[in-house]
Parts: sequence; C-alpha cells; structure tokens
Amino acid sequence: MSDTTFIPQPLEEIIEDFEFLEGQEKLMHLLELSERLEDLPERLLSIRDKFEQVHECMSPVFIYAEMNGEIIEYFFDIPREAPTVRGFGMILSQGLTGLTPAEVLSVHPEFYLNIGLKEVISGQRLNGMGAILRYMKKLAEEKL
Repeated sequence: MSDTTFIPQPLEEIIEDFEFLEGQEKLMHLLELSERLEDLPERLLSIRDKFEQVHECMSPVFIYAEMNGEIIEYFFDIPREAPTVRGFGMILSQGLTGLTPAEVLSVHPEFYLNIGLKEVISGQRLNGMGAILRYMKKLAEEKL
C-alpha cells in the first residue's frame, strides 16, 4: 500500500473549484454536481445485486468497478433523493476517472476535508464521502 498522499489532477481541480466558493455556494455547487452523476448504464442493471453497498452511508449507496484496459471505472447507484451523497459520488467519479487501481489506492484518504464542506453540511454526512472512498479503494485493491 502506498503512502496515501496522492491527489490526482482532476480531484485537485474539483477542490480548487470549491475553494473559490463561500458558505452556501459550496452546498449549491455540491447539489449541482449531484445532477451530473449519471444513472447506471442499462448493461449493468442486470448485475446490480453484485454491487458493493457502502453501509456507513445513511443513504443507500452502491458501487461497482470494472477495468477498462489499465484504468478502473466506477459506477454508482445513489438515489436522487440523496443529492448530497450523489454529489459526493460525482466528485469521486470525476476525480478518480482515468486512474489505475494502484493510483486509486494512493489517493489521500481525507482529501475531502480540503473542499470546505464541513461549514455547510454535518460531519456525519461528510464522513460518508470518506466511506465511499474507502469502498472504492477496496474495489481497486480487488482489481490489482
């Protein structure tokens, strides 16, 4: 396992976007991101029962990973009624797209604290992002 200090460029850009926002603007941006999280592709609906559930999240969050050449791709099933969590999913999807499993494993485990959301959402909700990242890392480890 690596030293977990890596923040990939796409994730760094997301963090920077949030740094320019203040207070409720951060929450609004997170909700906007939630709208951009794609629904499951139809080809994955038949294997939905094989998705990992992130039990630490208050909302039902399911993640599936598959390899596309050398990179890992993640697919999320998060209800639209949980826009904050969908926003987390979008941040992680966008921020980790194009990485190898080894790179995913090296992502800093608490990068999300740099986004500045702790001023607008509860710590328990913010911990959900950490839980989602841990599950994504677990799936990446299985792909090594």
